[in-house]
Amino acid sequence: MQSAIVTGSSSGIGKAISEYLSKKYKVYNISRSDGVDITDTKALEKLECIKDKNLKILVNCAGFGIFKPHEEIQTQDIQRLVDTNLTAPIILSKLTLRTLKKNKGYIFNITSIEALRHSKFSALYTATKAGLRAFSMSLFEEVRKDVKVISINPDITKTNFFDELNFCYSDDRDSYIAPQSIVKLIDLALCTDEIIEDITIRPQLLKLQKRKSPRKI
Repeated sequence: MQSAIVTGSSSGIGKAISEYLSKKYKVYNISRSDGVDITDTKALEKLECIKDKNLKILVNCAGFGIFKPHEEIQTQDIQRLVDTNLTAPIILSKLTLRTLKKNKGYIFNITSIEALRHSKFSALYTATKAGLRAFSMSLFEEVRKDVKVISINPDITKTNFFDELNFCYSDDRDSYIAPQSIVKLIDLALCTDEIIEDITIRPQLLKLQKRKSPRKI
């Protein structure tokens, strides 16, 4: 049976992707709730799943955001965000790439709409997501004969991503993306013979609302 690795699979987009892939693949879920700290490079190197010779799919979905004036962000939070959003996907791609080449596999990097634009109070988050998208597109050129590398850039999505932020999606259904919509893009990429290199998905409306009491990270 072919297998897949999904990071950030305990909730939101990652959970939806993991549930979808589990219908056809053996899925290795990587998240804090599964006892894995993806910011720990040595821990990533010791994961048993990267040794699975049947590995077909890597989904780098784990991530979080900090949106505030850059000078107000704690140094340790900068490091944690960079390690989670950018360093871990790059390392996991390196650790699994030879197997994925042999199996003509896939790497899906879940970036963000912020990888394509420049928003106030988003310098740090944007840097990580733009970096991940650039990594995806460069890696595609390197391994395109053997591995399909796809970056998916979602706009505001209805997940718990916003639990720690002072804003979130509106209740208007046309103003956010459902995680299942991103699953459909992965299904499309897996079902087509051609390579879908870069996908941006957005809701019909731009509408946010403030949160009264965001949790602090």
